[in-house]
Amino acid sequence: MVPLSLIGLPTTASVRHGTPRTWRARALKTVQRSAGAGIPRRFTGVVIAVALAVAAAACGADPEGNAPSEDPPPVAAEVAATPRITWGTCPALAEGASRDPRLTCGTVEVPLDYRNPRGEKIEVAVSKLPTAKSGDRRGVLLLNPGGPALAGLDTPGVVAPTLPPSVVAAYDLIGFDPRGVQHSTPQSCGLDDPSLAGLFPYPAADGSITANVDHARTDAERCATSAGEKLRYFTTANTARDMDRIRAALGEEKISYWGQSYGTYLGTVYASLFPDRADRVVLEGNVDPTKVWAGAKDNWGKAMSERFPDAAKVAAAQHATLRLGGTVDEVTRTYLALADRLDRTPAPVPGTPLALTGAMLRTVTYSLLLHNDTLPVLAQFWKAAAGLADGTPTEADRQVLQQVFTAPPPTPGVPADNQATMFLALTCGDAQWPNDVDQYARRTAEDRAAWPLTAGMPANIWPCAFWPKPIEKPVRVTDKGPRNTLILQNRRDNATPWEDGLGLYKVLGERAAFVGAEHGGHYVYNQGSTCVDEATVTFLTTGRLPDKKLHCTDITPQ
Repeated sequence: MVPLSLIGLPTTASVRHGTPRTWRARALKTVQRSAGAGIPRRFTGVVIAVALAVAAAACGADPEGNAPSEDPPPVAAEVAATPRITWGTCPALAEGASRDPRLTCGTVEVPLDYRNPRGEKIEVAVSKLPTAKSGDRRGVLLLNPGGPALAGLDTPGVVAPTLPPSVVAAYDLIGFDPRGVQHSTPQSCGLDDPSLAGLFPYPAADGSITANVDHARTDAERCATSAGEKLRYFTTANTARDMDRIRAALGEEKISYWGQSYGTYLGTVYASLFPDRADRVVLEGNVDPTKVWAGAKDNWGKAMSERFPDAAKVAAAQHATLRLGGTVDEVTRTYLALADRLDRTPAPVPGTPLALTGAMLRTVTYSLLLHNDTLPVLAQFWKAAAGLADGTPTEADRQVLQQVFTAPPPTPGVPADNQATMFLALTCGDAQWPNDVDQYARRTAEDRAAWPLTAGMPANIWPCAFWPKPIEKPVRVTDKGPRNTLILQNRRDNATPWEDGLGLYKVLGERAAFVGAEHGGHYVYNQGSTCVDEATVTFLTTGRLPDKKLHCTDITPQ
């Protein structure tokens, strides 16, 4: 599950018949500039809003089992005394952005360190869209769009139009910026170029990871120096504890929850820490909780190889105009050759300070594979990239490149490297990573040979190899607890692979029901399957889960 947001999650809604097709709003964002050896470093690029899930999942548990010895802190008694939220105006948006006018916002004060609940406090920003109807109201539905490190204040306004009246009548929709993110005491490492270079570390053209090692060490040292010791407390476990403070501040005995991508891990952690306070839980595009965060890399290369043909088919159908190949195999060979060529000779992008590299090509590809409605754009981007590499881009090529590489405006009051900082804080701070550089070099070479489309990146070294020891062990997720969880998983998901969804299902056991869709992309609900949507709506409105694993094949193109 790579951080979509990291790659440049789309934040504006892609609309069909006036309705956002998924939470994250499918519109493209942009990869801003290249860094170091030509690796794109901006999160705001054309990419997802998941990818953190993948990046996170692409990083799994320490295979050596070296976990911190500290026990998790007890539930603080102060939860009962949490003040109610005072609702008011929401924080300012980025230029050109919009939000649902019904949305109101407030803050909840939480401990920086739950082991010291009366010590330093931080604020978590919360939003509310009051959609529930008197007589039909069940409670609140807390939403998290993933990342790691995606902002969530405006998520209720994006989600509401995708839900039927029966669901919105039952729940008030609640969003929040997780601790450290955007308006929730935002953190910053002061990274010079907060983009994908350090987050999605592609090896050099010859496979060397020397530059990646230097970059990873530098970013880790910068965070230790600039953000300091406090950054260690910005973890998934503490975010889940914050969620329980939000629950208390809302005056609710229980909360229902819908998490996507990285948000599925956050949801399973919450339900593990507070099993009696989780009502109905929907998890979409899933993280295997046994692979947090350094061990899911093996699945990522395979997932890309299974998802890529969906886009290659789109390109092959337009061979007469795109000239990328008439079959999936031909398009794949063209793409791999283009990536290798750009690795060795980056191509300047007209009208920008950027040079298109192989890493940037792969990053944009990964991002646009997350959404089915961006596959035609991806095919056009490949054609434009080929024209750029040849030195003969057409005017249409330039327009596509401009669309992809136009940077979104900043959010007022939020550090430019906030998402990058919090991505690192979560993926490095939740669980300990191996620190053997030679081991990373060996595994990168093996992964590069096995999965050419990802070029060794998932197995490469991350700043987490040089990160301080986590403050506590990862929360243990088990099959003990109420049966109240619905798992939604696509067969061909390049961000959170099918195997990870099955891994979560195995861990939760009878606590969960599994709905698998024969579909590609990172999003499952509201993607053209009546089977998926009915199972989701039935669960949220009645609490009924499928009796057995559900296999949905009724995918209607949107």
